[in-house]
Amino acid sequence: MRRTIAIVTDSTSYLPPATVARHRITVVPLTVVLDGQPFEDGSEDATRRLTEALQRRLPVTTSRPSPAVFAAAYRRAAEAGAGGVVSLHLSSEISGTHDAAVLAARDAPVPVRVVDSGMVAMALGFCVLAAAQAAAADGSLDDAVAEAVKRAESTRAYFYVDTLEHLRRGGRIGTARALLGSALAVKPLLELADGRIELREKVRTASRAIARLEELAANQAGSGPVDVAVHHLAAEERARQLAERLSSRLPGLAELHVSEVGAVLGAHTGPGLLGAVVSPR
Repeated sequence: MRRTIAIVTDSTSYLPPATVARHRITVVPLTVVLDGQPFEDGSEDATRRLTEALQRRLPVTTSRPSPAVFAAAYRRAAEAGAGGVVSLHLSSEISGTHDAAVLAARDAPVPVRVVDSGMVAMALGFCVLAAAQAAAADGSLDDAVAEAVKRAESTRAYFYVDTLEHLRRGGRIGTARALLGSALAVKPLLELADGRIELREKVRTASRAIARLEELAANQAGSGPVDVAVHHLAAEERARQLAERLSSRLPGLAELHVSEVGAVLGAHTGPGLLGAVVSPR
């Protein structure tokens, strides 16, 4: 009997819990520290407390999982019968999570392939699902990695934020770009490019920025089969409306996910975040 391939990711993939359970994906949580108190990313309590902390301008930091946490996950996978592990994580340009996984993989009891997706949120999540589907079809480690990388290459993620201040504080975007994005009270549109969060466009008002976000997502999706995720932080109604509009515009829409991001990503974007992830199949 062929041994299975286990899939490991981190909490910034923001995969729906039912999807995680169905594909037996192991999710290793990052940590957000709110005014000195640590919380696991992905919990509703962490996200709620994050919004409160940002509004009160309390100290907020994030931290990667330790190599020991990844080592334990790989060991459990081996004990459960896995013959290998594909471990997929958010961009190494914005987190040390990938590096921690690489350190743990060196001494794992089974082969572990660590993949830097260059992505975050469901842009990472869709890559994880591609690897899981390849593994479920009796694919090898190489097959699962190849499918994840292929998905990452075609996936695009666009984000609207009310301000770049939170990204600047966390060091995820340079001071010069943050000042440029804040000039004349414009609203910034961001994208993931080469694993980094980059300022794509500046738009005069929030409504125009969100309309432009929709346009970018629709153009990227085209007419072929595509999966889409709409993310938000404390902007549920905005997210619902964007999802409805995209659903009506995309003839090839296969799956549509709408979710609030966790505390780790939210700590760097702030309330009001609205994101669109487009992942052609």
